[in-house]
This record gives sequence, C-alpha cells and structure tokens, in this order.
Amino acid sequence: MDTHAGIREPGTTQRLHYLDWLRVLAIFFVFVFHAIHVFDFGGWQIKNPDQSELITIILTLLSLWGMPFFFLVAGAASWFALQRRAPQQYLSERLKRLAIPYVVGTLLFSPLQYYLWWRNQVFLGKAGLTFAEFIRGELPPFDPALLHAPGFSPKWIGTGFHLWFIGFLFLYAVITLPLFRWLMTEAGLRARTALGGLCQRRGGITVFVLAFIVVELALRPFFPLEHDWADFLFRMCFFILGFVLYSSEDIARAVRRDWWVLLALGTACVAALLGMYLADLPVFEWGGDPSTPWFYLIHSATTIIAYSYSLVMLFVGMRFLNVTNRLLTYAQEAVLPFFMLHQPAIIVVAFFVVQWDAGIPLKLVTVLVSSFAVALGLYELVIRRISFLRVVFGMHAGSDDRRRSSAAPTAGG
Repeated sequence: MDTHAGIREPGTTQRLHYLDWLRVLAIFFVFVFHAIHVFDFGGWQIKNPDQSELITIILTLLSLWGMPFFFLVAGAASWFALQRRAPQQYLSERLKRLAIPYVVGTLLFSPLQYYLWWRNQVFLGKAGLTFAEFIRGELPPFDPALLHAPGFSPKWIGTGFHLWFIGFLFLYAVITLPLFRWLMTEAGLRARTALGGLCQRRGGITVFVLAFIVVELALRPFFPLEHDWADFLFRMCFFILGFVLYSSEDIARAVRRDWWVLLALGTACVAALLGMYLADLPVFEWGGDPSTPWFYLIHSATTIIAYSYSLVMLFVGMRFLNVTNRLLTYAQEAVLPFFMLHQPAIIVVAFFVVQWDAGIPLKLVTVLVSSFAVALGLYELVIRRISFLRVVFGMHAGSDDRRRSSAAPTAGG
C-alpha cells in the first residue's frame, strides 16, 4: 500500500492513520519521559533523593530527537490542514485548539506545580509555606529557573511548564503561515520540486541536515538556555520540514527509501557521544562551553541525531502503523487533554512518592501507573463529559463535531 496516496491528490479520501498513531504515541512517550525524569540526574520539578545514571543516559539520548520529531509531525498536520481550510480558518482553529488550552492550562495548573516544585527542592517535601500562603503572594526564596529569561524571550512561554509545547506550536502556526501559503503557489511548487530533486539520489535526503546544523551552531552559543531562541527556531525548522516533506512526493519517497541511511547516520553519532561519555570525557561540560571546538562538534552530532531519528520514526509509522481501530479513535480525541493533565498528575503523585523509604524501581512504577491513572481518569470522568471543559481543553464541543472530525479525509488536521 502506498501510504502517501493522499499527498499527490490533496482531495483524496484516504487518511494517513500512521500520522495519528505517531502523534498519540509521541504524547504517551512524553508522559513516560516526564515520569522517569523524577529519577535522573537532570533538573526537574520533583526529584527523588537518589538518581540513576542509566536512566539519565537513556533520557538524554531520547531528549535529543523526541521533541524535534513531535514538531515534525505537527508540521505535517499543517500541510493537510491548509488543503482543507482557508488561512483564516486555519488560524482560528489553532487559536481554539492551542492558544486557549495553553492559557487555561497555565492559569489552572502552574500555581500548584510551582508550589510543589518549591516544596520538593527547598524543604524536601517537609512542612513549609502552605499553598494558600503561596497563592496569596508570600513567595519563598526560590526563583524557578524558568523565569530566568531577560527581556523578550520565548522562554517565558515555559512558565506554563510542559505547556510550552502548545505555546510554541501556536506561534509556529502564526509565524510560518506566510511561508506555507507561498509554498502552495506556483512559485512555491517550483521550489518544492527543486528540493525534491535533491532527494532523488540515494542518501540525498541527508543534505537537508546541513541547514539544521547551521541554525543550531549559529544560535546555541548565544542562547544556551532551554526553550530560548535557539530551541525555538531550531524546533521551528522541524515544523517547516514536516510541511515541506508532505508537500513533495519526492521527499516523502526518499524517507521510505533511505531510512536505513538515516538510521546508520544517527546511530553512528549516538555511538560516538556515548563512547566519549563512557571514556569519562566531559561531554556535558563541552556541550555547554562555546569557547571549545568540542562544543560545535557535539552540537553538530546532536543535530544529526535529531534529524535522522525523527525521519526514521516517520518511516516506522509509514511501514507499520497505517491502520485504524477504536483505540486510535478514542486516543485522537484524548491526546491533547491528556497532555495537559499528565505533568500536573506526575508532579502531585511524585511529590509524595519520592518521600517514601523505598528503592527506585518501586517508586518509578508507582509514579508511572498512578499518574497515568489520574490523568486518564480526569479526562474520562470530567473533561470529556462537560462541554465547557471540552472546549477549553482544545476538544470539539459535541459528538456531532467529533464525528465530522473523525471523517476528515487527511491526516493531522
């Protein structure tokens, strides 16, 4: 089966179910990533007193390509959405599905998350300022790192914790719309054809990674903080790549043909970085120090990993996931509310679990299972059943809308 039958003819009735699956699976793995983050050496809102080096290595490698892949899939969704919607409709939908949930989620969940973060980091969960006192403005001597962003910066979107992703997506939709509209004109078609021509030879699709490396190396020395301008523009490149990929049959065909080249390239970079770490070389220190040439080598390697593995995961979807069932239908509707709910659920559960006198395996399983049950339960028993909450959590208001949505002909709208 040609999984891209809908690309050449935008009006086709075939839906690319694998893009829906990839979006659902990506959200699930974000949940797992955040739940496990409690037990690694990296910074996070709730930290267990003991951390695992193995978990740290696994999460570090996953973090290199996980979010770029997410934005790649979102960019693909924009290609299909603009086949069926006028620009004003496209922006209106993004406002309802992204901007409103971002604002509501930030106001609703951030105060409790900041409070538990402070309690965990400063007093290790012990008695201190009550939540009511915290809300009244009697703030503790702890300034969350998310707020360390001078002047105008996309990092301020991180005040919504995990909802920064939704905020970024909305801004990408607005910023890239003129480019996307141009790419859909005759002049844009010629440009897309030229890009597709670069991919006709074996391994040609790897040439695009050079543009990603240039963006990363030009910005990262000046904006090293997470969610700052380097992250913002680097991830927007993946959003644009997703759109361009699905606008060109040649590029999409190259992903199916050259997946093994991409896998080999990305894995070689993973092996090199992992080998340096296991050899006790200061990989993390070099990655944060632009004064050393190693900084540019390491960030070139991480960019190649992000690019290669994102496209490999897209191929996995093309090859194995272009099917649908009742689980996918349910998950498609649940995915955004679950994403909004998952991190508050993890933080609340983990805040208490990390205080147990128990080993990491028991705590980790408890956090995973309990927070998943809390987030899914809140969605199923509350959000899904109240029209107003459905709307502010980015869902359609009623069942008729949901049926029309599920009948949409192409992926990711």
